[in-house]
Amino acid sequence: MEQSVGIMGMPGVGFFGMLLIGFLAGYIAEKAMNRDHGLFTNILVGIAGSFVGGTLAGLLDFNYQGFLGNLLVAAIGAIVILWIFGRAKASGVN
Repeated sequence: MEQSVGIMGMPGVGFFGMLLIGFLAGYIAEKAMNRDHGLFTNILVGIAGSFVGGTLAGLLDFNYQGFLGNLLVAAIGAIVILWIFGRAKASGVN
């Protein structure tokens, strides 16, 4: 059964839930990767992480839903984004 996904791609949460998940996922990724970002950057990294994490979850056939499922997937995606960004920066790619 396919889930109905809104325009921003987070199944089971609304717009403000997406912002909260974005902030929390960005904050978790920031701490896990030993970075220091602001609120807005955490939200952006977390929301972008939800797309990356959602894509990875789809490829791995991992089903998730609701607030905690989205938070877990977004945090993993945000960590992946920060890891890739850190690797690119370390190799001299601007």
